Amino acid sequence: MVKALILAGGFGTRLRPLSCTRPKQLFPVGNRPLLEYLLEGLRESGVDTVILATNYMADYLEKYFGESWNGLKIKYSREAIPLGTGGPVKRAEPLLGHDEPFLVLNGDILSNIPYNEMLDAHLDKEATATIALREVEDPSRYGVAIMDNHGRIRKFVEKPKPGTAPSKLINAGAYVLSPKIFAYLPNEERKVSMEREVFPKLADQQKLYGFFYEGLWVDIGKPEDYLRANFEIAKRLAGDGFVFGQGARIDENVEIIPPVLVGDNVEIMRNSCIGPYVVIGNNVRIHEGARLERTVVFPDAVIKSFSSLKGAIIGQGAVVGRWVKIEENTIIGDDAEIFDNVTLVSGCSVCPFKEVSESVLSPSKIM
Repeated sequence: MVKALILAGGFGTRLRPLSCTRPKQLFPVGNRPLLEYLLEGLRESGVDTVILATNYMADYLEKYFGESWNGLKIKYSREAIPLGTGGPVKRAEPLLGHDEPFLVLNGDILSNIPYNEMLDAHLDKEATATIALREVEDPSRYGVAIMDNHGRIRKFVEKPKPGTAPSKLINAGAYVLSPKIFAYLPNEERKVSMEREVFPKLADQQKLYGFFYEGLWVDIGKPEDYLRANFEIAKRLAGDGFVFGQGARIDENVEIIPPVLVGDNVEIMRNSCIGPYVVIGNNVRIHEGARLERTVVFPDAVIKSFSSLKGAIIGQGAVVGRWVKIEENTIIGDDAEIFDNVTLVSGCSVCPFKEVSESVLSPSKIM
């Protein structure tokens, strides 16, 4: 019986205003909630019980997933205050038990880490903790590890300054932990950083190991990363083509540039151009002559005639008027409305339910 704890309590600050109305784990990626990809990977690796460590918008997650998902048992460990990465492990100790090693995953990572192989490697090394490691060009945002020839992590540095990282191997946000880990966590309920307070101690004691991983991996902590996660899924699902959902109505004079994912009951009207790298949620309406490129549109949004969107994220139920221009790295919150002929330059964000009637020509938060 293998258990996994998913850390799902973060505020998603860097993803506002989208995270004002949903937790990160329910952000659509390829028109599915992000957390479903994690649950699917765990189930395929033999996990039968998942514990969600929740805080921010916990009710949303409990309502959506309930007590099970496709055969997986779902339990909840709700935090009264945010407890970091180590505190939730200690709080969930009664649910995790002391019989077997267990998995701990960051809830905002899209990956296909082979958890069963990682668990086997952990058992083979008799480790206290095993961290999935991945090589990246800029490791300054992450925990960085130096490994020896036996797979043991000799040193662990959390978020080194740019240019000072001891390696390019970063913490990929997935761990296998032995029940011995509980002895390294304080009994009082407080915020604990596994990366800063626990892993360095284990490295000094030669009880921390790495599991090198090279497959799909995207941390959706920032808007550009969230877009990239969607584009990765679009590429994997649509390849050099497109995928249309049930009831989608696409005019014969629409130009589709792959890869493109289109949800259920979407309408795209004549002379529009969609793609490359566009993901459109369910029940979206795109009017005549609209142009979308490298953009994600949440369900129920409306894009009116002759508008141009590039590198944008459009929230659920938002309305983009006629002849609107939305540039790179702009986020429109849920149910916001952008009036006709408005231009929003790169780096703008519009809060939920806000109406924007005039152009914004410098990066701004519109509240």
